[in-house]
Amino acid sequence: MSKHILSIASILLLTYTACLACTSAIVSGRLTANGRPLMWKHRDTGEQNNRIERVKAHDGLFEFVALFDARDSKDSAAWIGFNERGFAIMNTASYNLKDDNVPDSQMDREGVVMRYALERCATVADFERVLEQLPKPLGVEANFGVMDADGNAAYFETNNYKWTKFDLADDPSGILIRTNYSVSGRKDEGMGYIRFENATELLRPHIVAADITPATFTEELSRTFYNSKLNRNYNKSYPQWIVDQDYIPRSSSTASIVIEGIAAGEPANLTVMWSALGYPPCAEVVPCFLGEGGVPHELTGSLPNRHSIQSDRVLARKAEVFPVKRGNGKRYINFSKLYNPSKTGYCQVLSQKNAETYRTGYAEIERRRARLNKRK
Repeated sequence: MSKHILSIASILLLTYTACLACTSAIVSGRLTANGRPLMWKHRDTGEQNNRIERVKAHDGLFEFVALFDARDSKDSAAWIGFNERGFAIMNTASYNLKDDNVPDSQMDREGVVMRYALERCATVADFERVLEQLPKPLGVEANFGVMDADGNAAYFETNNYKWTKFDLADDPSGILIRTNYSVSGRKDEGMGYIRFENATELLRPHIVAADITPATFTEELSRTFYNSKLNRNYNKSYPQWIVDQDYIPRSSSTASIVIEGIAAGEPANLTVMWSALGYPPCAEVVPCFLGEGGVPHELTGSLPNRHSIQSDRVLARKAEVFPVKRGNGKRYINFSKLYNPSKTGYCQVLSQKNAETYRTGYAEIERRRARLNKRK
């Protein structure tokens, strides 16, 4: 990897908007329904138009699939993704780690670091070496979540000059959750404390049952309007309007992505990225794989200004959910467009469609597994 280190110095001169707020988790295979580890990122950002692209292997670097902003014409900043070696990475922005005077103009480079890692890392240990070797300051304040094909997973709470590693293997619960503060950071600073509790409470019964699936995240956590501080779950009632405050899905939400890793002994190219692109409560889930045709056309930046078909389609639905533009109207959710007694809300209708997508997606994984076994 050392021969590539110098190239990052020039790349880091580019600045991209970091995630405003995200909710994430890494799950051990012992808590999942099929024994495979999971990595989830519910993305919140000011860039509403996201897309997913396959980047081919070149110049000795790995092929990978990742989420990009539409405006990123050079695919310079990846916001969650996985590569041909089964290495996966994501981040959440942190707001209680920075302890230096590095100016804002040199920050928000998490996505650049993640693309760099996707092209070069095969293991969690490789990523730690990348953090050691990259020029400082890194231009980051983030919780990086990483996972590899050997079953290793960890969060690296990282600022410009140092990091603290939280290894999933060291946590007896089998799950790590991060929002927009770091456990190793300054106490009571940062953001996302209520969202952390939301995720913890919604996951609790699944942890006890050890039945977590990708759908637990895309169909439940990313579509549930639960506020742990108020102990109220609006999914269980049908108000016409609610205030957009401290739920996991927010007006700034642009994707819910789950990377499903592999079980011991499986080939890395059975990794799948389940992708709900666009405002998650209004989004279909689509599986993405490596290789030619592995990323469906509707998720790629095929439209003008590199918009994706799905992102634009989902943004049109979102406009119905947030229809009020004057004053503080943008803070109000027309909840009846998502859930209603007639069961015609977007969340209600799409849950059935997505259940079928998961069924056919797992069938495709089995076909891929059979083809690989036949070649042995």
